[in-house]
Amino acid sequence: MRHTKVKDLLNSTTTLQEVNAKGWVRTFRNNQFIALNDGSTIKNIQCVVDFENTPDEVLKRITTGAAVSVTGSLVESKGAGQKYEIKVAKLEILGDSDPEKFPMQPKKHSLEFLRENAHLRVRTNAFGAIMRIRSVLSFAVHNYFQQKGFVYVNTPIITGADAEGAGEMFQVTSLPLENLPKTEEGTIDYKKDFFGKHTNLTVSGQLEGETFAMALGQIYTFGPTFRAENSNTSRHLAEFWMIEPEVAFNDLDANMDLAEDFIQYVIKYALNNCGDDLKFLEGRLLEEEKSKPQAERSEMTLLEKLNFVLENNFKRVSYTEAIDILRESTPNKKKKFSYIINEWGADLQSEHERYLVEKHFKCPVILFDYPSNIKAFYMRLNEDGKTVRAMDILFPGIGEIVGGSQREERFDVLVEKMKALGIDEKELSWYLDTRRFGSAVHSGFGLGFERLVLFVTGMSNIRDVIPFPRTPGSADF
Repeated sequence: MRHTKVKDLLNSTTTLQEVNAKGWVRTFRNNQFIALNDGSTIKNIQCVVDFENTPDEVLKRITTGAAVSVTGSLVESKGAGQKYEIKVAKLEILGDSDPEKFPMQPKKHSLEFLRENAHLRVRTNAFGAIMRIRSVLSFAVHNYFQQKGFVYVNTPIITGADAEGAGEMFQVTSLPLENLPKTEEGTIDYKKDFFGKHTNLTVSGQLEGETFAMALGQIYTFGPTFRAENSNTSRHLAEFWMIEPEVAFNDLDANMDLAEDFIQYVIKYALNNCGDDLKFLEGRLLEEEKSKPQAERSEMTLLEKLNFVLENNFKRVSYTEAIDILRESTPNKKKKFSYIINEWGADLQSEHERYLVEKHFKCPVILFDYPSNIKAFYMRLNEDGKTVRAMDILFPGIGEIVGGSQREERFDVLVEKMKALGIDEKELSWYLDTRRFGSAVHSGFGLGFERLVLFVTGMSNIRDVIPFPRTPGSADF
C-alpha cells in the first residue's frame, strides 16, 4: 500500500484501520516506542511496536537514523503531546544505521559540529525546520511576483561584467593553469580561453535584468550569485541566492513601496504556513537566550520580531538625517560604537543600522539618498550632485536586508560616472544601449535570500540557513 506522510497522519480527523508510514527513527524507547519522522513536519509520530511478537534481531535494528516502514492502525494516542499514534502490525527495516557511528544522536549538538556534518544535519529538528521554512519562503517569493504580473528572468551565471565594480569575483577559465598562454606583452592571452575573453561568476543579475525590464516592464531574477570576499564572518557567504526585481517607470518612492510590500508579504506567508517550525525555533532561541548576559539578550522573541515587521510601517529617513541622529546619539558620544560617526559621508555599519531600528525609531527603517561615493555607479545622481537615489531597508537584529536604487537613466550622466570610476564603456556597451534607445526612469532592488531566511528563522549565522555553505577555505560536500 502507498505510504502516508506523517504530517497528514497527525492532522487526520479520524482513526484509520490501516495506514503505512515510512521515515527515519529519531528514538526507540523501551523496545516498544518508535518516534518516526519523515521530514514532512517537525513533529514525530509515535509508533507502538508489538515487541513480544517482534523478533529480537529486528528490534536490535531499530536504531536512531534507521529507515523503517510501519503498517498498522491509526489510533488515538494514550500519551500526551499528540492526538494519534500508529499501532504497528508490520514493521520493515528499509535501511540500517550504525548507532555507534551515526553522528546525529538525539542530543544537543553545537552548530559548528553540525556544519561539519552538513549532509546529515538536516535530520535534526532545527535544520529540518530551517530548510522547510527556506522552501516556503522561496515559493512565496515566486508567488508574490507572479501574482503581480512580473516576468521571471534567468540571468547569466557566467559573465564578463562586474555589476558592483568591486572586482571581488571568481574567475571562470578553461586555460591550463600550469601553462597559461601569454600575449607578446607577457599577459595572459584570454582570447585562447573558452569564451575568448576574461569571464567570472556573477555577483548580480541586475544589469542584465535591467535590459529585460526595459522591454517587459517588470521582471525579477532569483538565482545564485558569487562573491570572492575573504570574509570569515557570520554574515558572509561565497555562494548565495539573490532576488532582484527591476521595474520600468518606477521611481525611488515606488521602489520603496514595492520592497516594503514584498518583504511583508513573504514574512506573512511564512508565518501562515510554517507555524510549527517557527514555534520550535522560537523555543530554541529562548533557551539560547538564557545562557547570555542580560544586556545581550534580545528584547523580542522570534515571532514578536516577525510581527514587528508586519505591524509597523517602515520609517523613511534620508541618509543625512540618519547621520545627524547617529552623531548626536548617546552610544556615539560615549564612544560605545566600534565605528564612531564624526562626519557626513561615513559608510554605515550594522551597529548604526540596528541602533536606528531598535533604539531610535523602533520600527523598520528605509534609508535613502546616500552619498554617491559610497554607492554603485548605476544609481541615479540627485540634483545636489553629491547624493544618489539609493535606498536600504534596515531590520531589527540584522541591519540591512534590502539594497536598491532608482537607476541612472540619463545616458550622458551614466557615461561620465563610468569614466570617473575607470569602467570600460566598450565592455558595457550593451548596458548603455538601454539608455541610448528608449531610456526611461526605472528602479530595482536586491535581497540576499539567505539574509531573509536568517531573519525569519532567527538564526545568528548565515552558514546555517543554506544547505551547503561555501566560505573561505571550505567547499565541502
